[in-house]
Amino acid sequence: MTVGLAQNDRALGYRPQRTLPLRVEALRQLRRRRTLVIFAVLFAMPFLVLAALQLGGAQRSADRTTFIALATASGPNFAATMLFMGTGFLLVIPMALFCGDTVAAEAGWSSLRYLLAAPVPRARLLARKLAVGLLFSTAAIVTLPLVGLGLGTAVYGWGDLRLPTSGALPADQALSRLAIAVLFIVLSELVVGALAFYLSTAVDNPLGAVGGAVFIAIVTGVLDAITALGSLREWLPAHWQYSWADALQPQLEVGGMIQGVSLSLSYALILLALAFRGFARKDIVS
Repeated sequence: MTVGLAQNDRALGYRPQRTLPLRVEALRQLRRRRTLVIFAVLFAMPFLVLAALQLGGAQRSADRTTFIALATASGPNFAATMLFMGTGFLLVIPMALFCGDTVAAEAGWSSLRYLLAAPVPRARLLARKLAVGLLFSTAAIVTLPLVGLGLGTAVYGWGDLRLPTSGALPADQALSRLAIAVLFIVLSELVVGALAFYLSTAVDNPLGAVGGAVFIAIVTGVLDAITALGSLREWLPAHWQYSWADALQPQLEVGGMIQGVSLSLSYALILLALAFRGFARKDIVS
C-alpha cells in the first residue's frame, strides 16, 4: 500500500476532477447574505424608478431625446431605461462583488487552506469559483432589465421600442435587440470581473478586491470623460460601455460593440492569466 501510494503520488480513490463540484460551490454562494441582498436591490430598482416616474407625473415634452424621457412609452422602453440607468455603476457592482468576493472571502474566513487541504487542485479551485462568480454576475445583470421589462409591460403595455434619435423598433424586434444589448453589457463587464478576481487572489480582504475593482472602473470612467486624451480613451473599457445602444437602432450597428467586447476580453484574459499564475505560486497561510 505504501509503495502504491508513492508510485501514484495520491491517496487511493482520489480523483482531482471530482473535488469541489460546481453544484456545491453554487449552493454555497447562493446561500450567502450578500447574494440575496444584491439580487433584492436589482429586483427592487425598477419598482423604485416606476414610483419616481409616477410621482413625477408623465412627461409631455415633445423633445424626448433620452431613454429616461421615453421610459413610459412601453414595456421595452422601460427595460431600455433600466439598462441606461444601470450602465456605468449599478451593473458594475454585481460583477465586481461575485468575482471579487470568492477567493478573498475564503482567505478572510481562514478556510482557504482547508479547501486546498481537501485536497482541491489550485487551478480547479479558481476555475470553479470563477465560473460560479460569472454565473451569478450574469444572472444579476439580466435581472435588472428582465424585471424592468415585465413591470413596464404590466404598467405601460407592450409596444414598439421608441428611440431617442427618431423612429421606433417594432415590438417583435425589441426583445432580440434588448437581448443583444444585455449580452454586450455582460461581456463588456468581464474586465471588471477579471480585475476583481485577480485582486481576490492577491489579497485576503474581500472588501479590498471588490472595492478596488469598482474604484478602478470609476476612475476609467472619469478618464474617458477627459476629451483631451483623444484617441487614448479608446483603450479604456469605459469608453465603450454605452455601445449597447447601437443595438437599439433601426439598423443594427455592431462596430462599437465589437471593439468594446474585444478590449474587455483582451484585458480579462491577461488579468485571469495573472490570477492563475500568481495563485499557483502563492503561499497560502489563511
